[in-house]
Amino acid sequence: MITIDQILSLEQTAKQVGSGIDPQALTGIWRLQQTWTRTGQRPSPGTDPLLRSLGAQLSLEAVNDRLRIGNQVAVGPLRLCFQGDAELKGTRPLLMFSFDSVAVMINNQTLLQRSITTPSPQRMPFFALIGMGQNREWLAARGRGGGLAIWHRST
Repeated sequence: MITIDQILSLEQTAKQVGSGIDPQALTGIWRLQQTWTRTGQRPSPGTDPLLRSLGAQLSLEAVNDRLRIGNQVAVGPLRLCFQGDAELKGTRPLLMFSFDSVAVMINNQTLLQRSITTPSPQRMPFFALIGMGQNREWLAARGRGGGLAIWHRST
């Protein structure tokens, strides 16, 4: 498992020369494993186990020349799913995204679906991609709010 010190070191390198992460490397389902605060401290006790128990995940799929992004949590068969578009910008790079819909589903049946208004460019959410495991088994990023996260690729 990668440590916070290793992530912070990778982040400095990514700021200077980029992380080398490309869209093809990102495709797949990523399960949230661990988070840290803006300053690299552990979050409140129980935060990570709660997010893991809710199956917090990020999915990225290449569609033509764009990326589709999904984010979801689940309690049993009940899922809250956000979907939208994403793109990589810059050499670091930033994974800029916006969700265009949210759905509540049970198993694969949609119970409720709503459109979401796209935020202004200044408020667009993003992940600054810090690094990826040599075999693409983990992904580290810093979110717009400053928190750090590490995801493991789902097999």
